[in-house]
This record gives sequence, structure tokens and C-alpha cells, in this order.
Amino acid sequence: MPARIESMTALEILDSRGSPTVRVIVVLDDGSVGTASIPSGASTGENEATELRDGDMTRYSGKGVRRAVENVEGEIADALEGCDATDQAAIDQALCELDGAENKSRLGANAILGVSQTVARAAAQSAGLPLYAYLGGVGARHLPVPMMNVINGGKHADSSLDFQEFMIFPKGAPSFAEALRYGAETFQTLKKILHAKGYATSVGDEGGFAPQLKGGNEEACELIVAAIEQAGYKPGEDIAICLDPAASSFFADGKYHLTRSGQGEKTPAEMVALFEKWVKDYPIVSIEDGHAENDWEGFKAMTVALGSQIQIVADDLVVTNPKYIARAIAEKAANAALIKLNQIGTVSETIDAIHLCRKAGWGFVISHRSGETEDTFMADFAVAMGGGQIKTGSLCRSERIAKYNRLLEIEAELGAAARFGA
Repeated sequence: MPARIESMTALEILDSRGSPTVRVIVVLDDGSVGTASIPSGASTGENEATELRDGDMTRYSGKGVRRAVENVEGEIADALEGCDATDQAAIDQALCELDGAENKSRLGANAILGVSQTVARAAAQSAGLPLYAYLGGVGARHLPVPMMNVINGGKHADSSLDFQEFMIFPKGAPSFAEALRYGAETFQTLKKILHAKGYATSVGDEGGFAPQLKGGNEEACELIVAAIEQAGYKPGEDIAICLDPAASSFFADGKYHLTRSGQGEKTPAEMVALFEKWVKDYPIVSIEDGHAENDWEGFKAMTVALGSQIQIVADDLVVTNPKYIARAIAEKAANAALIKLNQIGTVSETIDAIHLCRKAGWGFVISHRSGETEDTFMADFAVAMGGGQIKTGSLCRSERIAKYNRLLEIEAELGAAARFGA
């Protein structure tokens, strides 16, 4: 007997930045219950699925989500009650058709994704399976290497850095638990180094330090290398560096404006040259959004120059959308994609995007958002998809640590069957 949706409710809750977001609760007719809380990004691509915000300036500066909550409890619940919760593809297709807009702007991607993820969770409970096994099948046993955001800049922090994320990547660890230890020890060592240099150790939206560095973007890399070494690890072998410049945030009039760091304006070609130098100077293995979301030529030039050496990750360029991923594959604009569930709006469409990456031989990175919740869906999803890489923030702030702790639980549950690595 299929487990059918019996009821659906939603709440307006707060994310890690104190902004409203949506939580959905679904109950099935066999008593199974699923919940999901939806994150929100600060650095967003223009082609992302659209969150529905109330626009009522008397509440939360217009950012309330009561309309999205009403859509879940009204139109969506009416359409889906009685449907088979185990048919995820049919549920997600029904959600897309019900909304009718390509960017899910009518009902809201926050409402739609909340329902999509919640139904998956309820169906997994009904099947008596952990979420990763329900979504990924018997082969779901691959734990991802975490990209840990240790220094924040750009839109995620009031720092002197143009680039948004400087991450450590413990690729040489033998297990996820050890990778987490490598990262935590390096993070704490970095804190001591910053303090000794007189820099602030307050943190940004994703938990990375947000210092006013005198040496700008390059000094961030130098400090991370020092922290890796002082923590007892080998840069590039045990722990590498990953970058997310989020270049759309400092692109205007055909130029990249590195004003925070005082490096002036750069053309797309000069940005490629900058990254080529950095890859020689520092143990960098991945660069995400090194060019702006509409700078396809810049992305392609960077892939030609560095694609055989490192991972070139497209985020704002492709926004987890199969249409844009297909174009990027055809134009050789990158060799990996960032995967964010709320950029596209349903579980099934996200899986379709991943399948496209796999078919092209691309890498993919399951990612959080800067405005997160304690929800751990993405941790299970990363194991289910087996991509080997995950971005979920730094080594502090409970909304980030929750994902790491869930991955520790999964690794322990899998025992000897667990596999680890990018």
C-alpha cells in the first residue's frame, strides 16, 4: 500500500541571519512525519528560482513569508493531499505545474522546495530507511570531503576581502571524521594566528573569520597556509585551499573591481592571469565563480587556462538548472557545478542537474546557503548523490555544525561500508 499525504502545514521561522524562512510539516496516512526548513542565500544568481516574500514593510522589513506559508497550507495542500508520497518525481512535477512559472515565483520556491523535501523525509520514514538510503539506494555510502569556509569576505562579511569564501579542503584525510578533525584543528590554529597578528576573530555569515587584513586577498591564502602547517599538516597534500570569489558581486561595466583589497580594476583576462598566479603560489584545487554570472567568455577562458589543473566550479552561471548546466557543458565553461536545492526548487530537478554533471564527467559540490537553518537534509542528500564534495560552512555556528554532525552519524551508521573522498 502506498503511503499517502494526509496533511500539510507550514510555519514562518527564522534562519541563521534572523530573517524569516519557511518550515513545512507533512503527515502521511500511516503516521509518518516529515519536516524541512528552507535556507536563503545572500549572494544569489539572477536566474535562481524565486523566493516568495510578503513585501509588507511593517513586518521583517518586507521579508516575511506568510504568503508562502499560506500557499503550502492552501493551494499546495489541496492539490497534494491523498497523493503517493513515495512517488517523488510525480510530487515534484505536480508542484512545478501547479506554480506554472519557470522560476517558481507564483507560489514561491521556498514553499515548493519545503514541500518537496518534506515529502521525501516523510516517505523515507514510512519506508523505514534513513534519508540518504531512501534517496540514494543501496549504493549510498560515499561520504563527501568538506569545503570548510574559514575566512569570509564579499557579501558574507564586513571585511577587507573582495572574495567571498576562502576554504580548506582536507582531501588527504582517511575518513570524514578525520577530515572534520583536520579542519577543526586548522580553524583553531588560524584563530590563534589572527589573534597574534592583532586581527579580529569575529565571524561572518557562514562562520569563517572576517578580519580586516592589511594584505588583502593574498594574505588570506598566506594565513591559511600558515595555519595548515602550524596545525601539523602538509599544504596541498593533507589540506588544500578552495576559493569562491563570487565575482558577480564585484563586477560592473565589464570590469572586476577589487576595491576592498585595493587591487583596482581587472579585465576578465587579468582575472584569469591572477588565478593562474595564485594556483602556482598556493595549494588551490578549486575555484568557484571566478567570473561573473553573465561572463561566459571569462569562464571559458579560465577553463582553458586552468581546467586541466584544478576544478572550475560554476554556481551563479548555472544555478542548479539543467538548462544552464547543459549550455555550460556544451560551451566548456567549467568542469564542475555547485548544487543548491533552493536554486532550482525541487528534489527531482536537483537530481536531474546532478545526472547531467555525471554524464558530462563534471564534478559537483552539494552546497548550503549563507542564511541557513539547523535542517540537515543536504548532508543526507550529499551521501545519496555520492558526489564526494560538500560546502556547508565553517567550523563554528550550530547551523553549519549540524550538517557535519549528521555526516558523522551517517559514517558511523555505515561502519566498514563507508567510503570517503572527492
